[in-house]
Amino acid sequence: MADSPAGALEGMTRLATDVVREMETGGETPPVPLATRSYSGKFMVRVPPETHRALLLAASEQGVSLNSLATARLAGTAGG
Repeated sequence: MADSPAGALEGMTRLATDVVREMETGGETPPVPLATRSYSGKFMVRVPPETHRALLLAASEQGVSLNSLATARLAGTAGG
């Protein structure tokens, strides 16, 4: 157990380095870090029909597409 946050971080870094080294030695490819992966920008979200209807009405009232409304709401920006 680490005595400090810096010690804990050092231990986690050492562990991650050891795991990656073992993976490479065993012929495995380590996963790509989430921050450096590329993304399509598409994902499906299932909502109840009532929510779908309410979102479509809100988008229509604001004169935007459902996609634009959902994007703004997910991003926490205006237009939601």
